[in-house]
Amino acid sequence: MTPAEEVALGCRVLAAHGNADLVWGHLSRRDPGGSDVWLKAAGYGMEEITADRVVRVDHGGRRTGGSGRVHLEYPIHTAIMAARPDVGAVVHSHGESAVAFAATGLPLRPVGHEGTLFWPPDIARFTLTGDLIHTPERGESVATALGDRNALLLHRHGLVTVGPDVPTAVLTAIFLEKACRMQLTVAATATHAPYAPEADHFDPDEALAKRDRCYGPRQLADAWAYLVRSLDPHT
Repeated sequence: MTPAEEVALGCRVLAAHGNADLVWGHLSRRDPGGSDVWLKAAGYGMEEITADRVVRVDHGGRRTGGSGRVHLEYPIHTAIMAARPDVGAVVHSHGESAVAFAATGLPLRPVGHEGTLFWPPDIARFTLTGDLIHTPERGESVATALGDRNALLLHRHGLVTVGPDVPTAVLTAIFLEKACRMQLTVAATATHAPYAPEADHFDPDEALAKRDRCYGPRQLADAWAYLVRSLDPHT
């Protein structure tokens, strides 16, 4: 599968699982032959992305391959990949639950399996601005806030997830959106119950152990294969 095909497939999986927002949001993959990045083209919904709607850009955002428009927020991808040699793919989406949860200011707790991927410690956050990450300087600030973590909440904006490859970054975005949604549900229920919204969650040791058991390489590979099959259950 070519890098453009990988990005296209990942975009369609994201769209099918809570990370679509009209024509906004994007996925990238590091170019295996250099420092460029393969990025979803602007102007299309994630569910519309095919290999010919993926562009290659250099660190300055100049298109070096493909014929589509480059997303304004390309610095999210180029800055993170410049700072993190271990990262092969980056997701930025406007998952509604992630945006809403970030606005609560609550720490993200593992109330279910998915939350163990992001705690302990609490998930990284970017609060410098809620505006678009449209300059190299802002991209570098996002990369700094992410540090060595697998995910970041952009205050009043969305989420960023990373991984060594497209499947891992995409699955991490899906799991983060679900973890945020589950905790919002607990918080809403807690307004009518005698416990705090963050009270019922794993302790750190149990969370880390569960992370290893639930989200090892084999489990992630199986989950990714299922999500790809579910795009076309007849294949």
